[in-house]
Amino acid sequence: MQADIFNGFYCGKRVLVTGHTGFKGSWLAIWLNELGAEVVGVSLSPNTEKDNFILSGVGKRIKADIRADIRNREKMKEIFSAYRPEIVFHLAAQPLVRLSYEMPAETYETNVLGTINIMEAMRSVDGVKVGVMITTDKCYENREHIWGYREDEPMGGYDPYSSSKGAAEIAISSWRRSFFNPADYGVKHHVSIASVRAGNVIGGGDWAKDRIIPDCIRAIESSRPIAIRNPKAIRPWQHVLEPLGGYMLLACKMWDEPCKYCDGWNFGPRAESIVNVWDVATKLIQNYGMGELTDMSDPNALHEAKLLMLDISKAHFKLGWEPRMNIDLCMAMVADWYKRYRTEDVYKLCIEQINKYVR
Repeated sequence: MQADIFNGFYCGKRVLVTGHTGFKGSWLAIWLNELGAEVVGVSLSPNTEKDNFILSGVGKRIKADIRADIRNREKMKEIFSAYRPEIVFHLAAQPLVRLSYEMPAETYETNVLGTINIMEAMRSVDGVKVGVMITTDKCYENREHIWGYREDEPMGGYDPYSSSKGAAEIAISSWRRSFFNPADYGVKHHVSIASVRAGNVIGGGDWAKDRIIPDCIRAIESSRPIAIRNPKAIRPWQHVLEPLGGYMLLACKMWDEPCKYCDGWNFGPRAESIVNVWDVATKLIQNYGMGELTDMSDPNALHEAKLLMLDISKAHFKLGWEPRMNIDLCMAMVADWYKRYRTEDVYKLCIEQINKYVR
């Protein structure tokens, strides 16, 4: 790693990442590993042989690569007891809106009870100092306002995925007040816990079903037109490294001032990166150099929000965090990864993009 924007903070730290085989989790594991952290990953198996986790080989580089289900509370406690992490990034989740309609109970079990199980594991083992709990921008009760949601606005959600994340946020707030209360820090506990909400995260190595970038790449690679299901939906697009950098910066702040930063935080893009699905797919095609779009709107499709934006003022003014990329640079990096992953060392490709991001 050529540049460390965290000034050596993570070197030697024991860091546990749940969901490290997933899209965001694999990038986080790579970044932390390159910064010298002792990374323990806890997750289910990756979904495909093309996943960033598989292609990068990061599982062979970190301290421990563990297959376990966060719904198993006792197993989580065993892992925490064995590895005694100092910092926890909880990313494991059922992350898909459309799948949540097919598996609503399982979505709640994973996203709500799984989150509670991680917090209970943090309570059961001495040594955890920081817990960063990753939810989503969809945790807010979305009234499709034309302004961004702030961290203190009501939680909610129309679909099972969004509402499960809203429920997870309520659980995190409850555990913070009940068991990790800042007023009791240093007396009853030594844990600082925060929740973080990001926008529509995109980047190399994502192959999830019903996400716009993977859908585009699959169509391009099979010489099919790209079917756009919800072309007018407006989303806060951001490269995967943007929120991850925010999460990692927040953890540094929480370590130093645990009672000041244990709260909810938004990490989203600037206003110019909040564009509709058709436009973001068009930018991908332009950067990739091929592809054709077709409008497949269905008036009877399952409900998905048309408009969603985050207010990132709090992260800007209180953390000193701000997005480093606009939508054009973001899409250039996304397309670059997918153009190169089949012929190059993917771990090195990810490091190259991290270095480009931090410079």
